[in-house]
Amino acid sequence: MIKRLRIKLIIVSMGSLLAVLMIIMAVMAAVNYDKITAAADDTLSILTENDGKFPESQPELEEKLGQQPPDMDKRKMDEHEMSPELPYESRYFSVVINDDGEAISVNTGKIAAVDTKAAIEYANKAAASGKDFGFEDNYRYMIGATEEGTRIIFLDCGRSLDTFRSFVFTGLGVSAAGILAVLALVILLSRRIVRPFSENFEKQKRFITDAGHELKTPLTIIDADAEILQMDIGENEWLSDIQNQTRRLADLTGNLILLAKTEEDNNDMKMIEFPISDMADEEISAFRTIARTQDKALDSCIEAGISFRGDERSLRRMMDILLDNAVKYCNEKGLIRVSLEKQKGFLKFSVFNTADYISKADISRLFDRFYRCDRSRNSDTGGYGLGLSIASAVTSAHKGRITADTDDEKSLTVTVKLPC
Repeated sequence: MIKRLRIKLIIVSMGSLLAVLMIIMAVMAAVNYDKITAAADDTLSILTENDGKFPESQPELEEKLGQQPPDMDKRKMDEHEMSPELPYESRYFSVVINDDGEAISVNTGKIAAVDTKAAIEYANKAAASGKDFGFEDNYRYMIGATEEGTRIIFLDCGRSLDTFRSFVFTGLGVSAAGILAVLALVILLSRRIVRPFSENFEKQKRFITDAGHELKTPLTIIDADAEILQMDIGENEWLSDIQNQTRRLADLTGNLILLAKTEEDNNDMKMIEFPISDMADEEISAFRTIARTQDKALDSCIEAGISFRGDERSLRRMMDILLDNAVKYCNEKGLIRVSLEKQKGFLKFSVFNTADYISKADISRLFDRFYRCDRSRNSDTGGYGLGLSIASAVTSAHKGRITADTDDEKSLTVTVKLPC
């Protein structure tokens, strides 16, 4: 149990760290990607508003016109906060297509990696996408209307995207290294973290075991004395009650000791290969007679010839508990169905029984110690709420899984899966 607690601590710690790192990485990647697309769209907007080229700077206009440019040209240049280096840093091309989808103008003068044929192919893909902007390979495009038709301008974002990818891969690498370092640290510290729980748990188990053994002797003496008195004075209601309660207490003590021993990491289980199909048939045969006397039907479907490596005594105990539970809590003239089959990678043992009522809210607590459904507390079925806890402990000791389920709150299915 402590070993499982330590493993859960490691898994939860590392899962939480991984989730936080992934969220941080995702947010940072999204922010960087948004900046790349926003910058590209700003540049494309400038090109779209200026017929597929950058506006000339004020010194260029003065040199070209030989005078101060008109106020209109100045306002046009000031609309965007554009770096003077942007026209020299940007690689772009544009294609104008008419209403029939034919390219009537191609400008690849500002890029060397794309020829006219490739530019037209990119333009056709962008036009077919139905979007006003997007990506084609490493090229961000924007579609705008002109007097001649539709102009599609492509901006090369290859360097920005390569930097973005490098950032993502570097971040993932650093995160992976950090996770491995933290994992090593958590593994080293987890033993110290769970040590107080381990010590308390061991003390609890030792107390239960020691108290159980100490109680056995006086209970045996009380039972023997009651039998002697009964032989001496004859049948007596009070003596019978003393014997019944003594045996119940002895049974409870034995179950507590068994549960404590089963939950130990280094228990005394003897793992041997044995015919589990034969064992299941024996257990079912014994309970079929009990079920018949209570006017309950017990059907079985046991796959023949199955062998399993495990502790025969504890697995027999588990089957006995599940069958006893099904017979006890099956409703009058109800049905009990038991199956055992070998599936891919595991052994499946299932016990189904009808019932008057079982709440779905009770299902999650059925394997808790001393827990019993409210309806069963007032019944004459007896029990202490330890049976299913013992069955769960036996299953865990064999590295298996036990579950309970109800579909209609009128039946219960307990399923045990053991790896084989």
